[in-house]
Amino acid sequence: MVVPESHNEPLLSSVSVGRGTSQQNPSLSQNLGNPTHLSSNGNISQVSTGLHEYSETDSLLPNELYSGSSLTRSTSAKDAAVSGAPAESVCSMMLQILVPFVLAGLGTVSAGILLNVVQSWDVFQDITELLILLPAVLGMKGNLEMTLASRLSTAVNAGKMESAREKWMFIVGNLALKQLQATVLGLLASLIAIVLGWMAEGKMPFDHVVLLCSTSVSTVFVASLLQGVIMVGVIIGSKRMGINPDNVATPMAASFGDLITLTLLAYFSQWFYSLIDLHPYVPYLVDMLFLCLIPLWVVISSKHPASHILLRTGWEPIITAMIISSIGGLILDKTESDPNLAGILVYAPVINGVGGNLVSIQSSRISTNLHLNYSPGEVPEDRRSCYNPCRTFLGSGANNRSAQILLLLVIPGQFIFLYALHLMKGGHTVPSPLLTVTFLCASLVQVFSLLCIADWVVHGLWRRCKDPDTYSIPYLTALGDLLGTALLALAFFVLWCIGDSGDIYGH
Repeated sequence: MVVPESHNEPLLSSVSVGRGTSQQNPSLSQNLGNPTHLSSNGNISQVSTGLHEYSETDSLLPNELYSGSSLTRSTSAKDAAVSGAPAESVCSMMLQILVPFVLAGLGTVSAGILLNVVQSWDVFQDITELLILLPAVLGMKGNLEMTLASRLSTAVNAGKMESAREKWMFIVGNLALKQLQATVLGLLASLIAIVLGWMAEGKMPFDHVVLLCSTSVSTVFVASLLQGVIMVGVIIGSKRMGINPDNVATPMAASFGDLITLTLLAYFSQWFYSLIDLHPYVPYLVDMLFLCLIPLWVVISSKHPASHILLRTGWEPIITAMIISSIGGLILDKTESDPNLAGILVYAPVINGVGGNLVSIQSSRISTNLHLNYSPGEVPEDRRSCYNPCRTFLGSGANNRSAQILLLLVIPGQFIFLYALHLMKGGHTVPSPLLTVTFLCASLVQVFSLLCIADWVVHGLWRRCKDPDTYSIPYLTALGDLLGTALLALAFFVLWCIGDSGDIYGH
């Protein structure tokens, strides 16, 4: 909170004023002079006007909080309306969520079918470490694309993209940051796959090392660029159409994410595999090209305060999430290698994708609500006591209604996607009624748990003055992958124990 050094103005309920504000409104910074910071316990300390004074949450707060002269906590609802956050009915919320949710689910179904096809390619048969790499690479849509979608959605609803100059600075800075993160994470994911493969096999040919690095970095870089551009178009378009970006952006990111990433991974790996003998230097050149672009992304992303902060603070969640996803990948690999549990591979992208899509919507909505109505470190009254899972679903608030809607979508949505798998012949067997019931139960438990965890995590991050748009979605989607894979493996194990193979109609 900021107290301007003026004798004519009352105490303002606002946020730190820094360089980003003075650039938008120079006269405001001249009138306010040197701002001071009012802490939660009432202590006032001087705040500098340099770039370093920004916090992770300041850059996404609405413009009105910087420029108003009579804003107080009692007018927070009015601020949310002024800043562009749409008022939603249950019907409009349902319709806005339903369409991208179905598209995202069909995308995960297509990814499962494609994975079932490409696993028989020569490169996947010869270089088995690609299957170890796969979960970490696919999980990056939650680490990068969904996080970008959540940040941009909050920025749009908070009025941070009204000015054309500010809008494009914000977009370009975040896209450059995402390409930097994609390059680093792609390389790190390949190194983890190499280490795990070496531990499992006891050896690792050097040409396999080069191919894994080149494939991972190329796949993540190109997929991140394509999906980033798509996300910008979706969010700007939804805002112009009067649709809440929080409802559509993250599932739209997921609808393209798995399919695009898996397609690029398959074709890049096959291409590099064919060049190992004829042109062995090409993978080295590709790696050097992407690594040489890192300084460029650093320079571009540092131009905007929001992305400049994330250059220092945005690495912890995405790296941790990648490690969590890798654990889920190990479970999937062990389960798929067991002949008694064969067939799980085609269902894994569906359960993990749907769970991640739904929890990312809820996380993005809660984060936007906190940005618009509460100062960093301040949470709603009912979230200050011990956490109660019932509060997630019981209540009349917008976030309670969205949690109820998202949970209600699980059973009909997954049933449709299972039927789509059957029609598109994605599995080796036709799902039996018992397999369908166990799969739906596993998915329901997964989504229920994720929605409760999201409520607790997002409010907990905000209480610690950390931006939930940056931290929450990577953690939640990675936990969704781990929880979904574990529950799916348990469901297949239960079916095997009771003698149901899931095949009642034959192949």
